[in-house]
Amino acid sequence: MKHTDIYDILNGKVGLGQTVTVCGWVRTFRDSATVAFLEVADGTSFSRLQAVVDKNAVALDSECAKNGASVCIKGEIVKAYKGNGVELNAREVTLLGKCPPEYPIQKKRTTLEYLRGIPHLRLRTNTFTAVFRVRSVAAQAIHRYFHENRYYYMNTPIITASDCEGAGEMFRVTTQPYDAKAGSEEEYYKNDFFGRKAGLSVSGQLEGEVAATAFSKIYTFGPSFRAENSNTTRHLSEFWHIEPEVAFAELPDIMEIAEDMIKYVIRAVLEECPEEMNFFDSFMEKGLKEKLLNVVNSKFGVIDYTEAVEILKKADVKFQYRVEWGSDIQTEHEKYLTDVVFKRPVFVINYPKEIKSFYMKQNPDGKTVAATDLLVPGIGEIIGCSEREADLDKLLAAMRARKMDESAYKQYLDLRVFGSVPHSGFGLGFERFVMYVTGMENIRDVTLFPRSVNNIM
Repeated sequence: MKHTDIYDILNGKVGLGQTVTVCGWVRTFRDSATVAFLEVADGTSFSRLQAVVDKNAVALDSECAKNGASVCIKGEIVKAYKGNGVELNAREVTLLGKCPPEYPIQKKRTTLEYLRGIPHLRLRTNTFTAVFRVRSVAAQAIHRYFHENRYYYMNTPIITASDCEGAGEMFRVTTQPYDAKAGSEEEYYKNDFFGRKAGLSVSGQLEGEVAATAFSKIYTFGPSFRAENSNTTRHLSEFWHIEPEVAFAELPDIMEIAEDMIKYVIRAVLEECPEEMNFFDSFMEKGLKEKLLNVVNSKFGVIDYTEAVEILKKADVKFQYRVEWGSDIQTEHEKYLTDVVFKRPVFVINYPKEIKSFYMKQNPDGKTVAATDLLVPGIGEIIGCSEREADLDKLLAAMRARKMDESAYKQYLDLRVFGSVPHSGFGLGFERFVMYVTGMENIRDVTLFPRSVNNIM
């Protein structure tokens, strides 16, 4: 049906005195003997439009006055009785869809935990309309950043025969019945759809490197899947992944790109979502906007892994996890470095090679790799980044040390045979980034239908 978006009305694209038709859902309703007030939202803006109904002139179905009902309202745009905005003088109100009293979105019980149980309805709350509007703007800004900097957008496979991380935490893809009889794993997969073992991709990086050796600068933005048994506020089994790959780039070059991109996208969110960011600043994380402006206006810190370990060892804090060289830096350690030591994002560089992936470039010391994690205040790691190993012999040695199946990586290895070049890339978990810019504390609250251990609602 022909109608006007509430966004256009609230942002002055429709003049006073004009007659419009608005469609949306009733968010609140106030009534008196002669006048009724309906606040209506259609999802096009964070703010709602108030419709004023003269009950002596307009027949109002009682069903239109229920929270959650969908309505169509025709009327005249007038100056709001209070404030500088506008409202709608209703001339006709039509019910589109009833909403029963058991509508689960009620003020008295709409905690975030409760709303996770009704993901199909939670988007109708202020919190989630704001989250997903910011998510959309951030996604557009990421595409815009790479396009403006002449990167080519690549769509890498979701089904793959290789494990990018080499950790084996992949979801299997099969058409075989669950009770298939097979004498060995090889026999089982021989009769499968692809004739070999396949899984959902944990990353598009390996294929991205293929594209970067032809186009120099590429990026991917798509879903990744990890069968990691982590039931935390920071992990999902299905998440969205931004992964640029850049030929002729060493570690300092890709760190500079990562910092520039993060700042670009934060600026876009602050500029394009002022109402949403004010909401998050007021209700989710006090000082959020100031924190983000500090990120945009400051130079990110850089610290060597070895130095970071020494700082953590000397910290006057009782950590749950012991700090020692050769172990991974835990979330509590990451937050100490960002929130206490640097008070800004920081790159931790040159990690021990044993705790990082096989494809990372080995440093001359033989103990570390040219890798970095970008840590941000309040979240911890948000980007994993490295220069890729361009030397075939070193790459093969790393794979053999991990007992990896070289045959599954033949095309990847060929990149080191035919015109190998220094190249680097990073992976940004999109949901973690959205958490960071909105102040949301649980990753399940920034994705439409979260997939995690024992949860596929």
